[in-house]
Amino acid sequence: MRTAEIRRRWLDYFEARDHAVVPSASLVSPDPSTLFTIAGMVPFIPYMLGQQTPPWNRATSVQKCVRTLDIEEVGKTTRHGTFFQMNGNFSFGDYFKEGAIEYAWELVTGSQADGFYGFDPDKVWVTVYHDDDEAARLWRKVAGLPEERIQRRGKKDNYWHTGQPGPAGPCSEIYIDRGPAHGKDGGPVVDEDRFLEIWNLVFMQYAIEDVRSKEDFTITGDLAQKNIDTGMGLERVAYLLQGVDNMYEIDEVFPVIAAAQELSGRRYGADRDDDVRMRVVADHVRSSLMLIGDGITPSNEGRGYVLRRLLRRSVRAMRLLGVDEPALPHLLPVSRDAMSASYPELATDFDRISRAAYAEEEAFRRTLVAGTTILDTAVAQVKTAGGATLGGEQAFALHDTYGFPIDLTLEMAAEQGLAVDEQGFRDLMQAQRERARADAKAKKGGAAGTTVYRELRDQGATEFTGYTELTTPSTIRGLLRDGVAVPAASQGDTVELVLARTPFYAESGGQDSDAGVITADGARLEVLDVQRPVKGLVVHTVRVAEGEVASGAEVLAQVDPEWRRGARQAHSGTHVVHAALREVLGPNALQSGSYNKPGYLRLDFSWNQALSAATRSEVEEVSNKAIREDLGVKWQYMTLPEAKAWGAIALFGETYDEQVRVVEIGGPWSRELCGGTHVDHSSQIGIIALTGEQSVGSGSRRVEAVVGLEAFHHLARERALVTALTDALKVRPEELPERVSGLVARLKDAEKELAGLRQGQLLAAAASVAAGAADVGGVRVVTHEAGAVASADDLRTLALDVRHRLGESPAVVAVGGVAKDRPVVLVTVNPAGRALDLRAGALAKVAAGALGGGGGGKDDVAQGGGTDVTALPAALAAVRGAVAERAGGR
Repeated sequence: MRTAEIRRRWLDYFEARDHAVVPSASLVSPDPSTLFTIAGMVPFIPYMLGQQTPPWNRATSVQKCVRTLDIEEVGKTTRHGTFFQMNGNFSFGDYFKEGAIEYAWELVTGSQADGFYGFDPDKVWVTVYHDDDEAARLWRKVAGLPEERIQRRGKKDNYWHTGQPGPAGPCSEIYIDRGPAHGKDGGPVVDEDRFLEIWNLVFMQYAIEDVRSKEDFTITGDLAQKNIDTGMGLERVAYLLQGVDNMYEIDEVFPVIAAAQELSGRRYGADRDDDVRMRVVADHVRSSLMLIGDGITPSNEGRGYVLRRLLRRSVRAMRLLGVDEPALPHLLPVSRDAMSASYPELATDFDRISRAAYAEEEAFRRTLVAGTTILDTAVAQVKTAGGATLGGEQAFALHDTYGFPIDLTLEMAAEQGLAVDEQGFRDLMQAQRERARADAKAKKGGAAGTTVYRELRDQGATEFTGYTELTTPSTIRGLLRDGVAVPAASQGDTVELVLARTPFYAESGGQDSDAGVITADGARLEVLDVQRPVKGLVVHTVRVAEGEVASGAEVLAQVDPEWRRGARQAHSGTHVVHAALREVLGPNALQSGSYNKPGYLRLDFSWNQALSAATRSEVEEVSNKAIREDLGVKWQYMTLPEAKAWGAIALFGETYDEQVRVVEIGGPWSRELCGGTHVDHSSQIGIIALTGEQSVGSGSRRVEAVVGLEAFHHLARERALVTALTDALKVRPEELPERVSGLVARLKDAEKELAGLRQGQLLAAAASVAAGAADVGGVRVVTHEAGAVASADDLRTLALDVRHRLGESPAVVAVGGVAKDRPVVLVTVNPAGRALDLRAGALAKVAAGALGGGGGGKDDVAQGGGTDVTALPAALAAVRGAVAERAGGR
């Protein structure tokens, strides 16, 4: 049974039993303390906590999930993967244990002909929490399971929570006996390879806090209602029903392994190390496909860093399989085809996805080249010092600073006859992991600190009035200092303040928070920041400028109207620029992030090449034409499916409620899901002036612009600059480009003339330099310091001239100099010298090692450089020594 069919049967089964089919949420977690959606129940947590009223009592979904905690174990076991799919059915105060068990038993053991999964009832085992007698009784009643196939376990195995404060409860897990070929008898408590868990029924009934570990937490009380949260591992069920040994061999994953076999010429199943590499490739390519599909792009932090690591591990694994050519253009389309039956959007959006992935592979291939140069330098230094082992610090620096994988370091060092201090490397990696865990723990502690916000949220959501008014009477619902509730705040205090109603926009959707004041009897509070630490709660960071305020006081919240005017211009301007980019570049130029505040906007979008000056000018012109046309700006609420059907653009990486706000400018020209504040007509934006465009990662660009009055000031400054130049050069503004071009050309001619004079001076010394050649083991060797030079080309010219003057006998010339404050050594070897196995590239690396840098090149001419100018004499001496060593060893 294909994976897509297993998925379809799941949704059909529960839909027929009055469950609302809920589309998978984004892989981008809505919880700021976690990067990705890690479980099927994550989107439903607000309903389980009672923070929001669910629109249905029953729901079902197939949720996309990513977990990367055990990324190093991927491929080594059959259990670890990064991307997976979790089938789930949920009850919010409706059915509980008995209903969940009845549904599970029927779907698992019912016949395939009737639309079920058809597992043999005699091979089903279950576990329950050790004191959950009710669950054990229901398994006997509903399924007729004998007592010996109902096993009891503790919190470590049969109590579920997210690892964060929130809902929790005991659970019951369903296992399938794979038979004696897979391990010992005795149920899951004896062998979880033979007895494979496929489904976990969680009986959510408690709220927990202070989560110290899987088994150590504090139960704070019962949830407002008893809930059911179940999770069936789709990939696990797939490999059982498809008769394969593990998740890597199912129909949605194995095609990538097959493609890797074809590219590498190696056979899956023939070598354990190759098998691990192919599994890594299959898992990581699929995960990368899904992450980019949800709008994540490679970067050096957060989610983007995880994606970058997945892609680079894929490329690295293919290289270790012997594939040096770009691999992703072969592998990614295969994964797309395997996954499109379940996620058709991957096919329609593949152009954007592939651009980001292929650009990252190309960038990593360049990193490998740079890392190879650094590695060669480190190896040369070790050999020069007479060592046989590359230090753990050097291997770690290659990994951590340059992104050079340790297994490539091991492989390439071995090719040059060196071992690597692996233990030193592992110790440094462990220290880094411990720092990362400490950071993660700190972040979790911070997340636990949201308890006080949740308590305030339980009193009701903050009503936002800022769409229609800038001044709102309100009541102080709470005051916080350093995360602790306080009764009052006095002049000079900086505190967090929660209002029942507020006109202040909290930073979100790329729009900066509002500025303004909050006043009460004799008190004036300056609003410094506005955030939403938990959904539905607006928190104002304020400084008490005058007087004193207390919790429960009546206040007047007032947004600065000039600030809001600028914020509206910038946010609407962001939508206009986005629409202009799509009009000029095409529909693939989709926004991937933004930031705007009064007078300024920046917008990141999917694109893999720089915009030409003409293209930037066209985007600017289209934007300002839309402003001039005074397009109407409207917004309305609708369901998310309605919005998508209407053509509204959702920002990648954002999570949305079922009801969403759609903002349109000029009708269908710009329709986006957005909660920000906007102008009423496009003409109110004023003017947009693009000020910059740059890369912000593989397959992603950024444009920046000034808006409104700031745009006018920017253009006025440019006008003043043009006026100053025209006055200085005595030309009209339209003649300025030609005049500047002429001056630049004259400057270049002068520079060429100077370079010719310098080269002439160098060549004039060539004869005397050649005359200083020394005999080193039958090789004529010249080492010469030329002093300051314009560039390495001057050294190359001198070295080649000297080599020519030395005739046809074996000769090596090494000329050093300082170009742009950095030491450079140019090495050249004539044909007779190369016949003695003297190679310019190898000698340049030796010189570069003394200079603290890298080098290399061809056998006849090569170059090395570094950072230590004072080491030039030592670098030239190292070349002489290397020639003596090779010549003496013949």
